[in-house]
Amino acid sequence: MHDYSIADIERLVGLSRGVVRSLIRQAFVAPHRGARREYRFSFQDLLLLRTAKALSGAHLSNRRITRSLRELRRRLPEHAPISGLSLRAVGDRVSVREGQLEWQSDSGQYLLALDVLVTNGTLHIIERSPAPASAQSDQLFDEAAQLENSDPQRAIGLYRRCLELDGERVEARINCARLLHQAGQFDLAEQLYRVEACSGDAHALFNLGVLLEDTGRTAQAIDSYLAAISVDPGFADAHYNLARLYEIQGNQPHMIRHLRQYRTLIS
Repeated sequence: MHDYSIADIERLVGLSRGVVRSLIRQAFVAPHRGARREYRFSFQDLLLLRTAKALSGAHLSNRRITRSLRELRRRLPEHAPISGLSLRAVGDRVSVREGQLEWQSDSGQYLLALDVLVTNGTLHIIERSPAPASAQSDQLFDEAAQLENSDPQRAIGLYRRCLELDGERVEARINCARLLHQAGQFDLAEQLYRVEACSGDAHALFNLGVLLEDTGRTAQAIDSYLAAISVDPGFADAHYNLARLYEIQGNQPHMIRHLRQYRTLIS
């Protein structure tokens, strides 16, 4: 079985000797001693050190890192497979693909990917480029949508991260603002709606109208509903809300016009 020296670890993993010795003291790895009492690292040790570096860069606790590395060590093959391994770290979870099989050590999220390949007996560790911002945005949006009912605060955080990647993503902006509105954070919700990206979206304008109503700004709410139907004349709920507000104001002609339009659209 091929093993590696500290010099190999420095070259392949990018860790200094001091850091490697510290990780040994913390029991992240347990290298054996060579003929001259020097440290000799196994293939498993090398992968664990590379993963420890990645997880440490995510500012995770030693406890989480240790837990992930312990499980990773237990499952890693003793010898490097000819086809190579692919490792992915997502939070404090380490996912390892061996051939067509993939397994994970723990749960968590962390956007990092690396490949471990063996070619002609030489080990290569290659950090893959991050997923395109659009792909990351899609993933964050999907995760947030699934959490809206069970954990709305976490969903809000995910939508905000999605918007950091793609500020023009109107559906993420609308969903985030709606959850903030429901949580009573009206100012934050309104800030999300009042951007150029939402000015041409009927749903964003309608939701803003509802928020303005809820905060007692009837005249502004009417303007927002009118803007919504100027973008989408077939937006039935906007016509209904306009009819209701015009009735409150005593504006019968406008109330009748929008109520008729609403009934036509839903019939």
